[in-house]
Amino acid sequence: MASTLRVGIAGLVHDHVWSELKHWQQTGRVRIEAIADSNEPLRQRARDEFGIERFFDSPQAMLEDVELDAVEVCTSNADGLAVVEAACERNVACKIEKPMAACLADADRMLEAARKTGTLLMVNWPNRWRPNTTHAWRLLQAGEIGHVFSATMRMAHSGPRELGCSDYFCDWLFDSSQTGSGALVDYCSYGAAAFRYLFGRPQAVQAVAARLVKTDIDVVDNASITCIYPDRFAFTEASWTQLPHYHDARYLGTEGTLWTEPGRIMVARGRDGQPEEIPVEPLPEGRRNGAEYLIWCLDNDATPEDTCNAELCRDAQEILDAGLQAAASGQRVILPEST
Repeated sequence: MASTLRVGIAGLVHDHVWSELKHWQQTGRVRIEAIADSNEPLRQRARDEFGIERFFDSPQAMLEDVELDAVEVCTSNADGLAVVEAACERNVACKIEKPMAACLADADRMLEAARKTGTLLMVNWPNRWRPNTTHAWRLLQAGEIGHVFSATMRMAHSGPRELGCSDYFCDWLFDSSQTGSGALVDYCSYGAAAFRYLFGRPQAVQAVAARLVKTDIDVVDNASITCIYPDRFAFTEASWTQLPHYHDARYLGTEGTLWTEPGRIMVARGRDGQPEEIPVEPLPEGRRNGAEYLIWCLDNDATPEDTCNAELCRDAQEILDAGLQAAASGQRVILPEST
């Protein structure tokens, strides 16, 4: 890979884009060639904060006109498919914001486009770059608390507007055709991906989802999906109505309990074990955020791993689709056997 990576930004309506732009620039390896977004106030922010001057109305126009090595996809969930397919046609590596797509069918089409052309496709999850999250995963895989028979990941805040999300972001988060289904797809996706990585595909899913508090939106604001395995239950929970905010996980094992707190890992072992803190290992340099990791993968001709892996995220999308079906029907949904 060339020392300088030519990157295009597809969409500014996903608020994660502003932190991702900082990460790209901080690598010292990237030149932001252009941005595709038609909203002038967002373009002006990109000019003011990042000195970017070349803009297009659509990602397709940008990809046709600009030579790129990679594209950052920060559109709505539903609009990401067209960008990924167009980028893969040109063998432009893609980094797309979680959860990957608005539905399983779109995720499958993304994978097909990437496989057909051999294009790198990576999914970016904010919690993947929290050192305590990934260190906790390694501890679980090493048997720190024995067999994990129950796991809960809860992602919760008081709501996108209350959190300070932009109107551009909220407009599509509150549109089920663009996001998939509000809080369920937005926040249950974290646990779906983590549990797929840690435990594999579940056998079945059951779920509840509803608009419990926010009467001013048309999508669900609370949801819970239960992933059912032969030897464990895993609960991925979402809320847009919770105070205080909470973005952590708890794992119950045959030898103890392990959980995360902001920036920390805690464990209690045995019947009467007292909580103790496990020192958190830092992320390795060059793999501390999505921008660094994509560059690392390109430099090393490597496939993205764990929750950044597109094949895994396709299966997480399957869990979300099954969760939506289970919540609507009130019935357990059996997942098809993998082929």
